[in-house]
Amino acid sequence: MSKYNIRINSLEQLPEVAKQLIISLKAHKLLAFNGKMGAGKTTFIKVLCEALGEEEVVTSPTFAIINQYEDGRGDPIFHFDFYRLEDHLEALNIGVFDYWESGNYCFMEWPEKVEKLLPEECVYIKIEEDGLSGDRIFMWEIE
Repeated sequence: MSKYNIRINSLEQLPEVAKQLIISLKAHKLLAFNGKMGAGKTTFIKVLCEALGEEEVVTSPTFAIINQYEDGRGDPIFHFDFYRLEDHLEALNIGVFDYWESGNYCFMEWPEKVEKLLPEECVYIKIEEDGLSGDRIFMWEIE
């Protein structure tokens, strides 16, 4: 198991974190982003999508629940925001398993809302804010 723990102190460092994450993922495509409101989940997902070749505007799907983008090869990237779901059954109603089993990248914000459904191979990326310095700390593990 490989563990990653990366501290940054500016947004300009996010592309390097995204690059390291993508390289570490290998075949993993299901990513669950944990962090408090305002930790930078959407901002990091935007940078990840750019690193994968997305050229359009990446925004939070807070009200839509899911947004679809394209990577540099034309493959879909699915971006979920489960914050507004009442329970995991609502995720079933939008067909999350179809997306997760598609073989495409699936980036999920507020995954704790659907934790009962998440596949075992899901990679959890935790984003913490250092209250004193304002630094962001990105942590994940890959088997």
